[in-house]
Amino acid sequence: MERARPSATRDTLVKVPEVTSIFWVIKVAATTLGETAGDAVSMSMNLGYLVGTAIFATIFFVAVAFQIAAQRFHPFLYWLTIIATTTVGTTLADFADRSLGIGYAGGSTLLLVLLVGSLAIWHRNLGTVSVTSVDSPKAELFYWLTIMFSQTLGTALGDWTADTAGLGYAGGALVFVTLLGIVALLARATRFSRTGLFWAAFILTRPLGAVVGDFLDKPLSSGGLALSRYSASAVLLALVVGCIVLFRQRAAEHAH
Repeated sequence: MERARPSATRDTLVKVPEVTSIFWVIKVAATTLGETAGDAVSMSMNLGYLVGTAIFATIFFVAVAFQIAAQRFHPFLYWLTIIATTTVGTTLADFADRSLGIGYAGGSTLLLVLLVGSLAIWHRNLGTVSVTSVDSPKAELFYWLTIMFSQTLGTALGDWTADTAGLGYAGGALVFVTLLGIVALLARATRFSRTGLFWAAFILTRPLGAVVGDFLDKPLSSGGLALSRYSASAVLLALVVGCIVLFRQRAAEHAH
């Protein structure tokens, strides 16, 4: 049973957004952006996975520091941090899968263990992994570490589905859209834990973004559209910014 938490200060202390339909639209766009931007730095700029990871990890740590230091929920800061997790997740997963030679299956297994471990330690320490518990520096550290692992795992899963499993980018996207649809159906028609369903959906949106991002920028011979990684990243960034500007977001108030 999750521990009850006081709600009087949630509006000022909870610094993550309420989960609405627009939250998921931005999340998918941000994760797709993470794939194209990560590939742009590591591949198009020829910096490699390790250097790319170092660059994005630095951005990630700085963004998390600002997020923790903030006194209230800031949509642009929150989504900047999400994008930082998904870009570092892209290059880190590619480094583990390709440079370390453990393959997509090995990388996915390792990252799944790290993700489950992060959630278990978070729950053991704070008694809950609900987004409404993210109202202290300790909870925020667990939250962002868990998200970083989930984004990295999602990259490996997306690549494994599209490449090793031979489903291609369209087939991989269909798999993850179907799984997300099942999660949505469970949320609507059952009494399964909303916190568990939230994290399931959050994790599944990342491999969806990975295969969509690869579909946009991979060569025609590989089944992609061969779009410029820079142009695709710019369009996706404009979509994220546009959604933040046009659709008001507020701090989470209800358990998910």
